[in-house]
Amino acid sequence: MNVPAFLRRRRWLALSSLLLLAPVLVASSRVPDAPMAVVERHAGYDVRDLDWQDGARGRAVPVKLFMPTGAHRGKVPLVVFSHGIGSARDGYTYLGHYWARHGVASLHVQHVGSDRALWRGNPLQLVSRFQRAAGEAEAIARVGDQRFALDQVLQGEWGARIDSARIVAAGHSYGANTTLMSAGARVVRHGRPIWLRDPRISAAIVISAPPFYGDEDFRPILRGITIPTLHVTTADDIIRIPGFGSGVDDRLKVFDAVGGARKVLAVYKHGTHNVFTDHRYFDSRAVSEQVKQATEELSLAFIDTAYGANPQEMRDWSTRHHDLVARYVAP
Repeated sequence: MNVPAFLRRRRWLALSSLLLLAPVLVASSRVPDAPMAVVERHAGYDVRDLDWQDGARGRAVPVKLFMPTGAHRGKVPLVVFSHGIGSARDGYTYLGHYWARHGVASLHVQHVGSDRALWRGNPLQLVSRFQRAAGEAEAIARVGDQRFALDQVLQGEWGARIDSARIVAAGHSYGANTTLMSAGARVVRHGRPIWLRDPRISAAIVISAPPFYGDEDFRPILRGITIPTLHVTTADDIIRIPGFGSGVDDRLKVFDAVGGARKVLAVYKHGTHNVFTDHRYFDSRAVSEQVKQATEELSLAFIDTAYGANPQEMRDWSTRHHDLVARYVAP
């Protein structure tokens, strides 16, 4: 059996914790997918579900595109967002809607080898399905999905609207690992370096990043990332099973290991690992709404600051959400 390339030996910990969520997520997976190619018109932006096919890899790449319109006639930044394991392109729409209302386009990529379909099928094979999804081949394919989706947008009808100097990679959980790979993480497998940096990516938003598989020291993997990065987690961002644990310390190690001086860390006092998704499973309504609102505002302030806006916007955010934040680090 091949060892998963981008998760540490504690992958069984994460996997077992995901199994605890199976009853909830299997139920949500029964909701029919939204019709393809439907355009949702909102005040100031449109939302499209697009089903793309990467012929070179023989792989489907469904996406949800949030595109500002109306008053936002100039070129706009673009966020390429990667979901966590077992989720889909519609798992983080609150961010897409918020960014689009504020003049930022976002492209939410669905990774077919590690998406919501994992919850379907024989429950006795769920563990093996997640093993494959967390394996090296899928981790590399996810980066390819991001790259292909970005190609399609820039080369298609929306390309003239996108500012190619302001492209941000973002992701939650497994999607945060995907984002770090696109941003320049470098791993070595069987004596061979794997480096999948996309030079078009000039900033990254990393939400609840799991540890990479490898040594205890993440610096050799992550120190080559020198673009601006925003790291978001919570003090309760913890996976627990008897005898094992993975918590916020892993997220902090990722933050510490990333190179460059332009990095920001926000740790909320409350909220579980899934508080950053559209759904509310284990958090109170108040906590869920507070964390999401703060994350929306912080991500937008980070995008603005990464591309030259006054850093006062970031300082104002920390003051405004002081009661919610356990730790905040910014240049």
